[in-house]
Amino acid sequence: MKQPSNKAQEKAVSHVKLKFRGLTAIIKQKKGPFAVYVVLRTLVLIALGISLWRGRYEHTFLCVLSLILFLMPTFLSENFGIEFPSAMEIIVLFFIFAAEILGEIQCYYLRFPFWDTMLHTLSGFLLAACGFGMVDILNKNPRIKFNLSPAFLSTVAFCFSMTIGVLWEFFEYACDLLLRTDAQKDTIITSISSVALNESGENVPVLIDNISDVVVNGQSLAVGGYIDIGLIDTMKDLFVNFIGAVVFSVIGYFYVKNRGKGKIAKHLIPTYRGKPEPSEESGS
Repeated sequence: MKQPSNKAQEKAVSHVKLKFRGLTAIIKQKKGPFAVYVVLRTLVLIALGISLWRGRYEHTFLCVLSLILFLMPTFLSENFGIEFPSAMEIIVLFFIFAAEILGEIQCYYLRFPFWDTMLHTLSGFLLAACGFGMVDILNKNPRIKFNLSPAFLSTVAFCFSMTIGVLWEFFEYACDLLLRTDAQKDTIITSISSVALNESGENVPVLIDNISDVVVNGQSLAVGGYIDIGLIDTMKDLFVNFIGAVVFSVIGYFYVKNRGKGKIAKHLIPTYRGKPEPSEESGS
């Protein structure tokens, strides 16, 4: 009865040692991303402690979510064999920190009008890189009869980025509709045109210009104009996502067309290094 137990313990210890050696190798290979990870993780843990002390449990959730997202590149690498270049991994870590900790908790979305625009542009760029990498992995795999032209690869990367961008806007809209959040931020505008205001019932828009105030239930909101509830913010986000996706799609096109000569693309496109063999995982 003791022999199987000893073998199980030896196997568990061997598995832990293998994982530890793998983690050590990753740290040595990617000193830059690991240093950034340690610094940002420390800052998030500090923010987590402050949030708990202040009783801001919604901020606590964002801190925990950030810590989980920080582990995603390593998780994908260890379990699916997807290798992220160091430069891209660092950008992803900073992106998560800028979006969740600085944007939400430190209110950078409100303090700096460009913050949300910058992040959506960057997300469009990064998502195009991910989409490009996934298809390029298949394109270079000799076991798969899959040979796409550079133009088609770039188109797939662009469509992947825009699709994720649209799905994210769906998510924001669902949160605002069901949870009464304000993910799709309002925009103050001073003119509108609408066919609903045409008293003749014709399909001709009526222009209302120089709007200076909005009255709700008899009370002035004193916001200096008309409140657009999310439409302009959504379209702006999709447009800057479009710009980021186009920029990387162009970079990716020339990277594939001149394989190995793209200095920017090779630092941003994920690659496939293969998953560990079962025999290695078992320690045999």
